[in-house]
Amino acid sequence: MKYALRVSATLSPPPARHRGALASALLFGPLFGPVLFAVVVGFSVNLGVDESSEPVEIPVVGADRAPNLIAHLGQRLIDVDAQRFENADALRDAVRAGDEKVGLLIDEGFGEALGDGTPARLWLVVDQANASAQVPRQRLRAALGEYGTTIGMQRLQLRGIDPNLARPFAVLTDDVSTPSGRSVLLLGMMTYFLLFAMLLGGFQVAIDTTAGERERGSLEPLLTLPVRRRDLVLGKVATAIVFMAVSLALAVTAFGIAVQFMPLAKIGMATNLSPWVCLLIFTTVVPFAVLGAGLMTFVASFTKSFREAQTYTSIAMTVPPLPVLFSIFNPVQPSLPLMPVPSLSQHLLVTSVIKGHAIEPTHLLVSAVCTIAIGALCTWGAVRRFRSEKLLV
Repeated sequence: MKYALRVSATLSPPPARHRGALASALLFGPLFGPVLFAVVVGFSVNLGVDESSEPVEIPVVGADRAPNLIAHLGQRLIDVDAQRFENADALRDAVRAGDEKVGLLIDEGFGEALGDGTPARLWLVVDQANASAQVPRQRLRAALGEYGTTIGMQRLQLRGIDPNLARPFAVLTDDVSTPSGRSVLLLGMMTYFLLFAMLLGGFQVAIDTTAGERERGSLEPLLTLPVRRRDLVLGKVATAIVFMAVSLALAVTAFGIAVQFMPLAKIGMATNLSPWVCLLIFTTVVPFAVLGAGLMTFVASFTKSFREAQTYTSIAMTVPPLPVLFSIFNPVQPSLPLMPVPSLSQHLLVTSVIKGHAIEPTHLLVSAVCTIAIGALCTWGAVRRFRSEKLLV
């Protein structure tokens, strides 16, 4: 097998000797994801904290009809602008156009309704399609709810009724999560980035050692050498695995460094990506390199040109991580029946590591064995393909 590796490297220089391929395999893939993730998360956290703690200005039509309500909003850091819009239609147009995030309309009979003890009408003017208006909408709705509750309790007290009678029970929250566990809400996508970076690390290698050699005309002379086809394929797959493992190591290290710059403490979260945890994450995910290398080598062996191989291998590269997306949008707990599923099992194990939970050795073993077994099956398919006379057709 060492001879096969040496012969393959002599006849077909690996793409890592080219600056573009090296940058793509070992720099762009492993580093771009963590850096982008850290920038986006940091910006989102800072923006959310600023919007929830800074005063927000809300245009109001009919503010003179509810002076006590306006005073209550001011106490909740909601500044009222009662002069900007003269009527409701102008306020609706401004919110619809995106010039205002949210507005408030106070009914003409608001004061009379309060005096009569009937529901007084308020309208929140919103655009549900405007995602940036979510925080001010929530703050205004919560402030109005507090004011309504206060009025209701005062009415009961004026009638000699204990307001607590209207509260048959009090719902309290006992949060048993840890700061590390809560960080999964933001770091849940990390496994997807790791898998993608790892696959990207061996992408060019798998293509160049199959379709690339065929396109350059070096594959046929290679097959005439006294080397078993199995050893040739294993050499190609092993080379891709090495590149994927290095890419994964760089990506995990980059994530371990990037999370240190995320302002997670502002929202009660923390990360435990210590060197030991990063090593454990690497150990959990690296068996997927066998599957990725075998799959891409198998797919690329059916193509006749470098460009064709890029097309089909890119499609094959996007399929294995799909179970991770399924788990993100439909969370499941780690269990032994799920461990044979590649990428999903790695995601569940990495999530447990981030939370600070202990990993079941059986889960780790089943995940690694099943993932490697599927990779070995793909490699066997590539060996069969290289033994076929149709390979050069």
